[in-house]
Amino acid sequence: MAEARIDEPRGAGVLATISNALVSLHKEQFGRGPTLARAHFAGNDMLVCVMEDALLPAERMMVKMGDQQRVRESRTAFQAATRDQFIGAVEGIIDRRVRAFASAIDADEGIVWEVYNLEPTGAQGDGARP
Repeated sequence: MAEARIDEPRGAGVLATISNALVSLHKEQFGRGPTLARAHFAGNDMLVCVMEDALLPAERMMVKMGDQQRVRESRTAFQAATRDQFIGAVEGIIDRRVRAFASAIDADEGIVWEVYNLEPTGAQGDGARP
């Protein structure tokens, strides 16, 4: 039986580069980055990065006070303000256009997801950035 091979640009090295870039962006934009990050392709046109221990100290205090909704709202505002940087980082690494981007948070667990819907490749287009 043939050995499974990870294809570039979807290989483990590219996923580690994406994870590292997003952690760096979190540090740059929010003053503190997550302590654990993993990126995964979910099919051909979806990329998900899961980041743990991502809350700022003040956000952790807000969660202890029961104010998870305010943490979610502030993170949503942060995501809107930094959207172009997060999209640009991924597009630069994988050389594919991002069609849509969203960020989500579970404040109780301190986990953040960055989700990228990529331009399709193949018959509908090559997915490369213009």
